[in-house]
Amino acid sequence: MGSDLFGSFAESSCAALVVASISSFGTSHDFTAMCFPLLISSMGIVVCLITTLFATDFYEIKEVNQIEPALKRQLIISTALMTLGILLVCFLALPSSFTIYNLGSTPKVVKWWHLFFCVAVGLWAGLIIGYTTEYFTSNAYSPVQDVADSCRTGAATNIIFGLALGYKSVIIPIFAIAVAIYVSFALAVFYGIAVAALGMLSTIATGLAIDAYGPISDNAGGIAEMAGMSHHIRERTDALDAAGNTTAAIGKGFAIGSAALVSLALFGAYVSRASLTSVDVLSAKVFIGLIVGAMLPYWFSAMTMKSVGKAALSMVEEVRRQFNTIPGLMEGINNPDYATCVKISTDASIKEMIPPGALVMVTPLVVGILFGVETLAGLLAGALVSGVQIAISASNTGGAWDNAKKYIEAGASEHARSLGPKGSDAHKAAVIGDTVGDPLKDTSGPSLNILIKLMAVESLVFAPFFAAHGGLLFKIG
Repeated sequence: MGSDLFGSFAESSCAALVVASISSFGTSHDFTAMCFPLLISSMGIVVCLITTLFATDFYEIKEVNQIEPALKRQLIISTALMTLGILLVCFLALPSSFTIYNLGSTPKVVKWWHLFFCVAVGLWAGLIIGYTTEYFTSNAYSPVQDVADSCRTGAATNIIFGLALGYKSVIIPIFAIAVAIYVSFALAVFYGIAVAALGMLSTIATGLAIDAYGPISDNAGGIAEMAGMSHHIRERTDALDAAGNTTAAIGKGFAIGSAALVSLALFGAYVSRASLTSVDVLSAKVFIGLIVGAMLPYWFSAMTMKSVGKAALSMVEEVRRQFNTIPGLMEGINNPDYATCVKISTDASIKEMIPPGALVMVTPLVVGILFGVETLAGLLAGALVSGVQIAISASNTGGAWDNAKKYIEAGASEHARSLGPKGSDAHKAAVIGDTVGDPLKDTSGPSLNILIKLMAVESLVFAPFFAAHGGLLFKIG
């Protein structure tokens, strides 16, 4: 749960500390200023604790329809409080002005309030990405309702509408990331981008709390059902789960947005450690890296999607086998063999992760050793640019299909009821969309964040080695 968010969190802290170590903080041994990235995170924990009180103590929730607004309010409250918290940290921890050494060019003199704006722009960009994701994946708004409506004419139109929604949902988050990158880079070069990523993740505690909310209430509902408790309890847990579904999408949006900023900050740290003064896209060495890097997220997604398909196939065959061979299973007299089903999914989850994992780990090493630091810089940039787009569209397409199915099942509005109860043709089409969307939103989308970050981290670690000994093919030529 949320492991990619924690990954981004650790990596953005590392990127900020690496870039800070080659600034005047590092050279003048200013310990408080060096620890600035960690102070942002610490302030985030305090702010998120205070934010929690708004949902539990300051505002009592009496009605079902108040659950979702209360969860969404948490994000806005934590972002607003965090903005004030950052101002305080910047004012107390940073010297009035300091120098950050840019890649090969003249050192940049930065004022303390420049860094405040860097962190704040990341923080608010995160909120925009979160809310855009929520708009495109919540069944309270028109995009998902349109996808649900398209189920009237079958699964094919549902798939077409869902894919179109995913592609369209990329637009606003990318603009938000672009603005955050430009503002933070203009104010404090790569250090600015690293602390902007930390700003986006500074309210991670609130983000994770509302993200984990859905699965917890869903499992509570499952326990209530298995224990044969009254339907009132199930209705309540369903209401909590429905609110949790839309907020889970917000967490995914944060993860992808922060991964983009973190990767760029790590990219900056890599370029400075590899002693590159600039990365020239017009050079053939860089461009081949760029185009191959842009292909990697597709290769990676192909592997992860097919893995889910293969595991699902084994599972369906096993369930069919049990229905055919265990007498009295359909009538509910005998219990199914749960252990075999669990074994199939756990075995697949471990075995099937080896090839995609190897792709991520081996590619930077091969490119760095054979083609050198410039081609590797291109590779990282290409993977970042294409990976972010695929990750956002995959997550949102899957989330929209899932919530379109739930919208039809719930039958909360006149429009939803017109699409029919469970088992209607429209519902069957929605189930197909949901099934296709699961590997997109739960496997390929979130794991792409790890692809772009891990390649950048690995390249950063090996940068001095590649700079000294890499590029063997070009040396031979």
